[in-house]
Amino acid sequence: MATPTSETLPIEREEGASKGRYVVRLEGAEAEMTYSRAGDAMIIIDHTEVPDAMRGRSVGQALVRRAIEDARTEGRTVLPLCPFAKAQILRHPEWQDVLKR
Repeated sequence: MATPTSETLPIEREEGASKGRYVVRLEGAEAEMTYSRAGDAMIIIDHTEVPDAMRGRSVGQALVRRAIEDARTEGRTVLPLCPFAKAQILRHPEWQDVLKR
């Protein structure tokens, strides 16, 4: 089996009434990025965790990218309180259109 790239990672989205998360499950390990919804117009990314077994595969970056893509599609803005997510968004100017200003 080929190693998934950040573009082909199996990212699942789980969303409840006010909170949600994006998750990648690979080889028995789980990476996640959690968020809270602030009304219908904004999500607040509060935590990203990638286990050592997944490091070096751009899993965290892929999770942030997916949240940005979903925010665009859904007309939401993103407030990244998580230091990792904030750093990723600042490194990618093409993602900053959905950044809460």
